[in-house]
Amino acid sequence: IHNALLIFLLLAPALFQRTCKPVGTNASLIESACHNANVPATCLQCLKSDQRAQKADEVGVAIIVVSCLSNHTKNLVSNMTQLASGAQDKNLKTICEACGKGYSTALTDLSAATLKITNGEYDEANLSVRNALESEVECQRSIGGNQQKIKPSFPVDVLYEMKVYEQLSDAALRIIDRL
Repeated sequence: IHNALLIFLLLAPALFQRTCKPVGTNASLIESACHNANVPATCLQCLKSDQRAQKADEVGVAIIVVSCLSNHTKNLVSNMTQLASGAQDKNLKTICEACGKGYSTALTDLSAATLKITNGEYDEANLSVRNALESEVECQRSIGGNQQKIKPSFPVDVLYEMKVYEQLSDAALRIIDRL
């Protein structure tokens, strides 16, 4: 009986590994979803930072990326509001106020995108994300058009947040396109 128990104890881990998959791992889906993004690392960082991704299907992955995008949008609204309130330069203040309003509108678009993804309305969700991206494009255009005055004094962390916003927008659009 001791020999049989010993053999069982030695073979049990191998049998267990073959029959049971680790619960909650979704690495291949996450890798696949982010593979087509212009900057896969940003998409992967977003998904790996959200516990829901471990059990998400393709639709869940799209919702998580839009959620990350919404979080960055909230940060940009806050950043632009703070920059506008502390700006000495009238032109900078105007640009930051306009960017802040644009990002606030983008939050509404991203909320709509999440709802549309949930309802299986993928073309409409894609349009909502594109509309939200317009805020970024307009803000970048305003900052770029006033580059001599504004960009040298514009906070690097805000510019970085704007860049991540673009990267996550691209990832969301590509993931939604594949649904």
